[in-house]
Amino acid sequence: MSTTLAGKLKAAPFMDASRYGRSDRSTAGRWFWEIDRVLLLLVTVLIGIGLIAVAAASPAAGQRYSGGTVTFAPLHYFYRQIIWIGVSVPVMIAISMMPRERAKKMSLIGAGLCIVALIFVPLVGPEVNGARRWLGVGFAQVQPSEFLKPFFIVASAWLLSLKDKDKGLPVFWISGGLTGLVAALLMMQPDFGSTIIFGSVWIAMLALAGLNLRILGVLSVAAVVGVVLAYFFYPVATVRIDGFLFGEGDNFQVENAMRTLTAGGLFGMGPGGGTRKFGLPEPHTDYIFSVIGEEFGLIACIAIAAIYLAIVVRVLIKLLDEEDSFALLAAAGLAAQFGLQALINMAVNVQLAPSKGMTLPFISYGGSSMLALSIGMGLLLAFTRRNPYLKRSPYVVKWSGDR
Repeated sequence: MSTTLAGKLKAAPFMDASRYGRSDRSTAGRWFWEIDRVLLLLVTVLIGIGLIAVAAASPAAGQRYSGGTVTFAPLHYFYRQIIWIGVSVPVMIAISMMPRERAKKMSLIGAGLCIVALIFVPLVGPEVNGARRWLGVGFAQVQPSEFLKPFFIVASAWLLSLKDKDKGLPVFWISGGLTGLVAALLMMQPDFGSTIIFGSVWIAMLALAGLNLRILGVLSVAAVVGVVLAYFFYPVATVRIDGFLFGEGDNFQVENAMRTLTAGGLFGMGPGGGTRKFGLPEPHTDYIFSVIGEEFGLIACIAIAAIYLAIVVRVLIKLLDEEDSFALLAAAGLAAQFGLQALINMAVNVQLAPSKGMTLPFISYGGSSMLALSIGMGLLLAFTRRNPYLKRSPYVVKWSGDR
């Protein structure tokens, strides 16, 4: 490392561990010792991998969206991703420094604002590829459903945790009504994949809250019935499922992604050496995992999947001795949403799931996605912060909700 670079890192307040002794009671000092630094490191690694992957996919995306013109900057999306990271990472750090109560209040307000925005999306949002999921114009476009994901989880965790204070509160019905409202608004866009994520995470949180197993079974059956009904009566779901099961319609995208992913073998063709990526419809977003496979090999893909798994497992292990029911539900829900989104994206790329416009967390290009994921990870870091001097019993009896 050069002397200049070492000096810059030493000068950076959040990178120099020597600045913060355990007796430092400043906001930054408490943050440094309470934050899960392993989790933060894993997320930083993902962001770094994402920059490399976007740089690899940028020429293919640029050629596709510029009509093949030579004047288009090959690294256009890479440069823009740097800007989005420069905006998103400070937001993640700032949220991770919030006390739990302030993070909760922010999430409740954010959930309300995002639901209001979702109401307006089908009415005034621009249509892109047959769907209306955005608000705004040009560079200022945002996707409300992406920002709603972390806020919805925290709001649901708060609702479910109220049962611990008052057994008579109908928190199941209230949270179910909130989930149903969000699902209805998403289906109007249409966004069937995000609807599945919201519903799946809600059911997982109900299980953690100790809901009766028979009710969970009924909900699981209802979810399967819902998918079947969507297949018969929801055209978007019909097209996607037919394409996946019977090779019709846009199944070409998934097949092409699989061929691209395996084209590089175990170790890939090297940075910039891929050619099949130029045939992918969304090489820098939905199918960036395939670009990684072609240029850096299947070993790199397995390593990335392992990082996602490590993040989820790290959070769940961290929560084993959590005594606050709200923090337990919020952090577990955020980890589940993060892992499920990564799993769906990778499953599409390896032809195990129908085509779905869903980004790979912290790796795919995208402003709304990067900022929303940073908000979610900031909340997750805030809810898993621990006082290093607080001794916790390994025999804590967990809150179990209404059994």
